[in-house]
Amino acid sequence: MRELILPILIAGTAFAGFAGFQASQSAAQVERSVSADVTTPANPSDTTFQSPNPVVVELFTSQGCSSCPPADMLASRLAKDSSLLVISRPVTYWDRLGWKDTLASEDNTRLQRAYAAKGNAGSGVYTPQIVINGGGGAVGSRESDVRSLVRLAKGRPGPIIETEIGETGGITVTIDGQSQYMARVSLLALSSSETVQIGRGENGGRKLHYTNVVKDEWSLGSWTGRPVSFSIPAENLSIAGADKYAIIVQRPGAGTIVGAQLLDI
Repeated sequence: MRELILPILIAGTAFAGFAGFQASQSAAQVERSVSADVTTPANPSDTTFQSPNPVVVELFTSQGCSSCPPADMLASRLAKDSSLLVISRPVTYWDRLGWKDTLASEDNTRLQRAYAAKGNAGSGVYTPQIVINGGGGAVGSRESDVRSLVRLAKGRPGPIIETEIGETGGITVTIDGQSQYMARVSLLALSSSETVQIGRGENGGRKLHYTNVVKDEWSLGSWTGRPVSFSIPAENLSIAGADKYAIIVQRPGAGTIVGAQLLDI
């Protein structure tokens, strides 16, 4: 399903338009056009460290989207790869079809729209969509396309992210590296597994499973290419429904994700 940002479109025409759009792009075209976005910093000297940062795979999904369950299952498989950080971001714009997504947030919807405004390959406001490192995207259920984008993103330079657990249960996050740009540092609270019984809508009667769903997120500050540390108090690591936490380092304005780390707590 695809929602072009035009309020007059209904779900049926949105899906038809999306299918036509995707038919016009081959996997090879997507791979070629996003390679610069997900593999190369704006300036080759921006970062000097080869970091073990995982590739960030963001899935925009919805309980009201009949095309989404295969993408949700793909996210579950991808999450087993320790070189990836899979994040499920349920969106709100299909709630009008008769079922309000119990996991969705407006923040996820706004982020997807911001990515779409960048005009990267595979961009747009539709579900299911996977965005790699805040750059190129693909239909979230097309595993071969998604894995092609992941391969392009692996091995990209980035900052070194280290964590230290304090005596009171808080964590100190240190980010090191060299860069010519500023990036926002965010903490995400994630639920590793959610199961939802859908009562109405396109998936009515189905039981759906979700992986690493965003429960909350907030900014810790900025990284400008010099060593910087952030203290996270213990109370910020006990968000209701969350059982894991991740650091994301991302250029402003829904830009490229240059670093990420799942906290070992």
